[in-house]
Amino acid sequence: MLEDLTIKDFALINSVSLEFSKGFTVLSGETGAGKSILIGALSFVLGGKAEIRMIRQGASEASVTATFFLEENDLKISAQSLDEQEDARSSKEWLNLHGIESENDRIIIRRVIRDNGKSSAWIGGVPVTRAELLSFSSFLLDIHGQHEHQSLMKVQEHRKFLDAHARLTTQVLQFTELYANLVEKRKLYEQISASSEDRQRRCEMYSFAIKEIEDAKLKSDEDVKLAEEEQRLSSFEKLYAEIETITGGLSENEHSITSNLKALRRSCLNASEMDSSLLNLSERVESAFYELSDIANEFSSYKNHLVFDPMRLKEVQERLSLIYNLKKKYCASPNVSLSELFAYSEDAKANLERLGNSELDKSALEKEIEVLEKQVYVAAKSLSEKRKAAGTSMAKDVENILSKLGMNGTKFCVQIKDKEGSKLEQKCGPYGMDNIEFLISANPGSPLLPLASIASGGELSRVMLALKTIFASSDPVQSLVFDEIDTGVGGEVAISLGEHLKNLSKNRQIFCITHLASIAVFADNQIKIEKTVKDGKTFTQCYAVSGDERTKEIARMLSGDVSSSSLEHAKALLEKSRT
Repeated sequence: MLEDLTIKDFALINSVSLEFSKGFTVLSGETGAGKSILIGALSFVLGGKAEIRMIRQGASEASVTATFFLEENDLKISAQSLDEQEDARSSKEWLNLHGIESENDRIIIRRVIRDNGKSSAWIGGVPVTRAELLSFSSFLLDIHGQHEHQSLMKVQEHRKFLDAHARLTTQVLQFTELYANLVEKRKLYEQISASSEDRQRRCEMYSFAIKEIEDAKLKSDEDVKLAEEEQRLSSFEKLYAEIETITGGLSENEHSITSNLKALRRSCLNASEMDSSLLNLSERVESAFYELSDIANEFSSYKNHLVFDPMRLKEVQERLSLIYNLKKKYCASPNVSLSELFAYSEDAKANLERLGNSELDKSALEKEIEVLEKQVYVAAKSLSEKRKAAGTSMAKDVENILSKLGMNGTKFCVQIKDKEGSKLEQKCGPYGMDNIEFLISANPGSPLLPLASIASGGELSRVMLALKTIFASSDPVQSLVFDEIDTGVGGEVAISLGEHLKNLSKNRQIFCITHLASIAVFADNQIKIEKTVKDGKTFTQCYAVSGDERTKEIARMLSGDVSSSSLEHAKALLEKSRT
């Protein structure tokens, strides 16, 4: 849930700080007041495009900061693909994977765009890339009516939403595990079915690698310790010179620190005998004398044992060179830790054992794959049948809601097609045998087209509102922004829109930009956006309105002015919306 938003030097906004609460919040203001600027700032802080024109004239940078409360139930309900794994399924899991901590389940996001064109972003004080910011913010907020932050506009998301709506998520996860097992068995079968010559070549390669690594007799962290020793030995002359300077200054000449302290010690002792108030200071000088004498002795001992050994330096360098070459040969980089080299050796042993037993395993694998293929097909067929039934029901629900939102005659379809191909491996994927896409015909007689074909921002927002209403129990995104949702509507349709938003806000935080008072009166909170001119400069201001101020704003939305009749009408609408 979005808790607060701070905007500085963004477009026409000089400085704005807003706090938000749960429920339904309306953003209102006259045409051109800057309502889109507020949404633009929100989109920017969540990872939208960063452009120099966003910076207020005369400023060197624009910044937006947002605080989100992380809900417990923001889990993304979706099965993970083998080839398109998501790195997290919830905002908290994302933070954990990226080593970022929240505080009291809250996280602060900040983004800056500078006049040199460069932008920076932070999540919880940790610098992140724009891609990382977009990834994380996808758990937090959707903006509808624009063409960013629209999870339902992505075809690959349609299958996930349908499965969540049909309560098939657990079954899909089980299918994905079954399918992954089949894929793994097929890969193994392909490996052991390779020619005997290739198998022999790979066995020799693994055997050579294992022997080469074992002959090196490596020890854990040996490379780190050797590097430290090599640094010490190769810098012997400089090190010895520094130690001589230290020992000379501490104790090995008549003007050393310990010699001077010894004389001071005697004087302090004599002084304390004449004035007992100096006894504590005398004891501290004596303590410093003994401490420095001990340090001087240890440095002297270190110097006496400091011997340059060119043979040992050569041994260390040769050993480091051996380790470097082994890492370069068998690891991703010569700079990795020795643990990766040990891991490669263990993997090589496992591969060698598997290839050695390949002939014995081949026959058993053939039977195992045959059984798995039948299980995968049956499971995929079951999922497909349930999806088709759920898709038909969902399409009717969407059409019913849209008819109440001023889109009577709209046709909605959950298109479910079999994957192309004639063989099982071609017809089935990690989620089953279905290609799923939401289609719509916004006008009677028009063909069904993908959701992305909707040109009108108002139509798009209403379709999203219908879908979000249906998916309210399964969609993880807790905060929704609807822009231009009232385009081309009025009267009873507008009232229906307001009621829908109010109902949706029972389980979600809803923001809506609207010009219609009949929608605004249903809101729990209202923010007024207005444009002012000061000292020849134009500014956009945003602030919450309540009580009489809200009544005046509703009156303005009704008639364009604040007359006694419009105020009475506003009060009546507000009162009626609360019943």
